[in-house]
Amino acid sequence: MDNNDLLIRLRYALEIKNIQMAEIFKLGGHEVTVPEVVRILKKEDEEEETDRIKLTNSMLNSFLNGFIIYKRGKQEPKPGQETTPEPPIKNNSSVNNILLKKVKIALSLTTEDMIEIFKYAGLNVSKGEIGAFLRKEGHKNYKVCMDHFARNFLKGLAIKYRG
Repeated sequence: MDNNDLLIRLRYALEIKNIQMAEIFKLGGHEVTVPEVVRILKKEDEEEETDRIKLTNSMLNSFLNGFIIYKRGKQEPKPGQETTPEPPIKNNSSVNNILLKKVKIALSLTTEDMIEIFKYAGLNVSKGEIGAFLRKEGHKNYKVCMDHFARNFLKGLAIKYRG
């Protein structure tokens, strides 16, 4: 699954409008116009050349950061606390993990909520597996979140939020 597909599925699951998408990108530090959002959300068609904008890892990261700010508000650093820049998405294998982590933060989901969301999609996932997906890359118990987990998570979100 590419980044555009992830964003299309997330948008559908949470019923986010194009204008909101542009606002969320802006909150994440990436300027995107509404017509550009439409081009990002275009489905890839093998037969015809499209003017689809390929969503890079940094653009997806900006959107997810903006989504957290959109849902929870901007978090001001505490006095004396240094602001550490967030590491970029290093490789394509960790994109799904970061998606799960940031959607969990934005929607204030607990691990039990995530288990319930996976169950909506017909997938039984343990607390330990979710914990492994949410760990920092390089941790001994870190597990790469494969596409079918991300797809089922987004499907479960759609069932939960769209009813």
